[in-house]
Amino acid sequence: MTISPAHTAPSTPAEPRSQDALLVASLLHLMSHYSARGDGEQPCVKLASVIERHLCALARLPTIDPVLRATCEQLADQWANVVDAKLPPPAPARQPLLARFMKTSWVGKGVPVAG
Repeated sequence: MTISPAHTAPSTPAEPRSQDALLVASLLHLMSHYSARGDGEQPCVKLASVIERHLCALARLPTIDPVLRATCEQLADQWANVVDAKLPPPAPARQPLLARFMKTSWVGKGVPVAG
């Protein structure tokens, strides 16, 4: 069975691609790379972060379909959770140098405490 040329949409090479189509194409590419990893290979946090940013950018396009916008917003939240879960925990906050010095220099010296 052949398709008659009259039923196909004309396509000219000079037509600019829309930004939303480019973002969707790049998202599909990034997501396939994220899922196609070898045995025992850990998922890449940077790639997950890039996917999240692309989803956010796609959701912010003014001409995007409302259903696609809502889907991108929901997926961006899910990818943000993936990124947050893979990040190492933050280092504990250190006390300022003077506070550490004061704590170690006065403890156990037998200095009477006013009170």
